[in-house]
Amino acid sequence: MKSNGGLPRPIGPHELEAEVNRGTYDVVVLGAGIVGCMTARFLSARDLSVALVDRGNDVGTGATCANSAILHSGHDPEPGTLKARMNRRGNELWHRIGDELDVPRSWCGALIVAVGDDELAQLPALARRGAENGIEGLRIISRDELMQREPNINPEASGALLTPSAGVIDPFRAAVAAAENAVENGVELMLDTEVTGVELAPADDAGSAADASRVRLAAVHTSRGDIRARWFVNSLGVHADEFMHMAGDRPEFVIRPRRGEYFIFDASRIATHKVLFPMPSEKGKGVLVTTTTHGNTLVGPNAEFIDEKDDTASTSAGMAEVLESARRLVPALDARDIIGSFAGVRATGNFGHKDFLIEASAHVQGLINLGGIESPGFVSAPAIAERVVEILKEQGEPLPRKSRWNPVRHRTPVFKELGHEERAKLIAARPDYGRIVCRCENVTEGEIVDAVHSPVPATSYDAVKRRCWLGTGRCQGGFDYPRVIQILARELNLPVTEITKRGRGSEILMRGTKTPEEVAVP
Repeated sequence: MKSNGGLPRPIGPHELEAEVNRGTYDVVVLGAGIVGCMTARFLSARDLSVALVDRGNDVGTGATCANSAILHSGHDPEPGTLKARMNRRGNELWHRIGDELDVPRSWCGALIVAVGDDELAQLPALARRGAENGIEGLRIISRDELMQREPNINPEASGALLTPSAGVIDPFRAAVAAAENAVENGVELMLDTEVTGVELAPADDAGSAADASRVRLAAVHTSRGDIRARWFVNSLGVHADEFMHMAGDRPEFVIRPRRGEYFIFDASRIATHKVLFPMPSEKGKGVLVTTTTHGNTLVGPNAEFIDEKDDTASTSAGMAEVLESARRLVPALDARDIIGSFAGVRATGNFGHKDFLIEASAHVQGLINLGGIESPGFVSAPAIAERVVEILKEQGEPLPRKSRWNPVRHRTPVFKELGHEERAKLIAARPDYGRIVCRCENVTEGEIVDAVHSPVPATSYDAVKRRCWLGTGRCQGGFDYPRVIQILARELNLPVTEITKRGRGSEILMRGTKTPEEVAVP
């Protein structure tokens, strides 16, 4: 594999037998979703030894890769909550951080659509809540203006609340970008590393009677050995409560997983321009219809409490519910134009009024809990990461800044976005950029090669897909699959039978086909 400039290389799926033996870190972030990746990136600016650990074969394989991809304005959370505070601050931070990390996003704005007079009468209260949260630019617009902005909207719509500070983002590339920038700044990434237990010791301050019950989180046991640190950040999403309980912390905090299902529509068949919300209910923001950074229309999610936290299966009943609800906003949605579907699981907590839980544990020294980070968790991620740094300072950590920290990460070329002259120059320098692998999305071999050799290497088909967006068009990978397998095998120096869809256990090919000599003659 090509060198990444002498920086610490992520531990990948082809090194699973090697045990972790890296000494003691200052901070270990458990969970490489968008919150964990962003936290590692913020910590990489400090003179600390930091590790980012995840059980997946890539970053962002949980809720981060199965959500609405919205940068919420902050109009919806209950005023005074951490959700409201983190949402607003996160929205502000994404303007700068999105530029630094070169992440595709669009500040397209959102519309909360009222249908009928009863819902129209509820818009002023929603606008007041947004104003109380400090959200600027909120405005109730008429039916006529709504129809001008979104021609496909339900003709029975009576008006809408415009929130101009909302936007959409590419959630996959955002997580990868944050992780790449963290790795480039010295963070060690450990993939395929599942937490299996903890090692507790007496707390350093447990000498007094008042602190006698306190313990210290000294290490975590993983599928690949023990990892020791002075601080562990629990960013394990739907499994965050399990880790708390494993460490003897917050026994009353329980995450109830909620599954949400989505459809993706062919961009050539229907278009929306903004994020379209129905009027919110007790269940949440409801089934939305939104544009995406790739130009597709996305609809979903529903909200179903489930027992299995990793159950991301789509159901016929759930998908029917999503489509019926979405048509209340955009009646023209046609099931024949659906090109993809997926489901994600949200980490709904039972703490207080279901607010975010962001704290240094009062009982377990060295543990910072990030629990119940559901919507608006994605937009809140940089604000949560910023808060983790503040917590460490409050706990007495000096956190000196690195003298040579680089906040900038540049994307590799995206062939589809280039003009003819730019393409010609790129192909002259890199002929592999002249070979189209995915016809629907115009993804080239050069983009795949760059993804494999990036600071956070793509080592499976889905990892390449998340970075390059191949396999997401009408044919859903029908054309590119064989070629991507060949490229991965060549670049990783592996047999094609070891190339996986999403990591170990999902190998795509089992063996070669029979030779003519092996075919029995009748």
